[in-house]
Amino acid sequence: MIPWVQLNSARTPDGAQELRLKRRGDEFSIMLGTNELMNSRLSGSEEALAKLSCERIAGRKQPRILIGGLGMGFTLRAALAALDRDAAVTVAELVPAVVAWARGPMAGIFDGCLDDRRVTIREADVGQLIRLGAAAWDAILLDVDNGPEGIVFKGNDSLYGVAGLAAARAALKPGGFLAVWSQGPDSGFTRRLKQAGFIVEEINVRARVKRGARHVIWIAANGR
Repeated sequence: MIPWVQLNSARTPDGAQELRLKRRGDEFSIMLGTNELMNSRLSGSEEALAKLSCERIAGRKQPRILIGGLGMGFTLRAALAALDRDAAVTVAELVPAVVAWARGPMAGIFDGCLDDRRVTIREADVGQLIRLGAAAWDAILLDVDNGPEGIVFKGNDSLYGVAGLAAARAALKPGGFLAVWSQGPDSGFTRRLKQAGFIVEEINVRARVKRGARHVIWIAANGR
């Protein structure tokens, strides 16, 4: 068995916890304590987050997509594969080290997608970008933590509360979509989405294609 090697580490935005980037052969892992947040061999549900969203905005001219959380780039690459050349994709990543890892030791996984002319990387809080403009986005995709109950950074909780969901709905164009990835179900979050005025689908997807742990994606339509 090839041992894991730690390549780098970074503090979470509040400074309370440590993210660790590890590699074993050609496999990468991002850890928070004993919790594995991401693994380069488990991309199915993150890719589904993009595919399910892009299917719903297919055919729109010059669509604008906001992705919260760069991670290992699975959602970004799947979105680029599904979108036409006139799309614009902004990725908000709160931890600068994650962007550095994407351009450094994990560059092979990202396969040049950060240099795609459609992509803008912002080292910023996705919540701030959401609040900057009304009716600005065709789709907002959130994968900034393990789901609506954040474990990486408690500040992420504000995205999933009543005020955060109201801000997300205001930031979407009429007929736009908010898509949220989660490690597991959360009935309270489903209820809050509906209370915020979204039309909600809750979809179970696999961590790997047709196998692996079951994750949840909410697709919430702005029906205005």
